[in-house]
Formats: sequence, structure tokens, C-alpha cells
Amino acid sequence: MSASTNASGCTHLDHVHDVTPGTPNGCEECLKTGSRWVHLRLCLECGHVGCCDSSPNKHATKHFHATSHPVIRSFEPHEDWGWCYVDQLMMEPAPRASDAR
Repeated sequence: MSASTNASGCTHLDHVHDVTPGTPNGCEECLKTGSRWVHLRLCLECGHVGCCDSSPNKHATKHFHATSHPVIRSFEPHEDWGWCYVDQLMMEPAPRASDAR
């Protein structure tokens, strides 16, 4: 895993939008099936909320593989970091739509 102090190393910032979480109360798929999650991630392209890779179902990563939406951010309170699946790049703080400009 690479680390960066800003989003400048990510080549997919054009996929980052101001999104509204589709399911602000938890992982979309886990809520439907009654599954549990550890931490939540927010897709910055479409607003999908999925569970992290420490969760049994890893829905955030599955969402990336199904949609090719490359950039997520933590959807946990008091966390401000993002991850680009394609560039394998962690970004602190999380990228904002304004970073793509």
C-alpha cells in the first residue's frame, strides 16, 4: 500500500463527485441481507455505501469490481482518508470533488 499526504498522486480524481450516501445508516447490501459490518466506505463516484475488507462480505471492494468506480473514502465518523483501488493509493485527507479541477 502506498501512502500520500494529498490526492495529487491519484490519477482518477475525475471520478470524484459530491455524492449523497445511498444508505447513510450502513452498508447497502448488509442492510438488505441482515449481515454485519466492521467499518463503512463511501464510493465517491456514485454514493454507494459498502462495508470494508475487514467485514465478512467486503461489499465496498465488490462494488469496485462490479462498477470500476475507483475512489472511496472512509464513511466512519472522525476519519478523513480515501483510497484509490486502481492506483493502490491512500490519501489523507480524502479527496474532494474540487480536487479534480
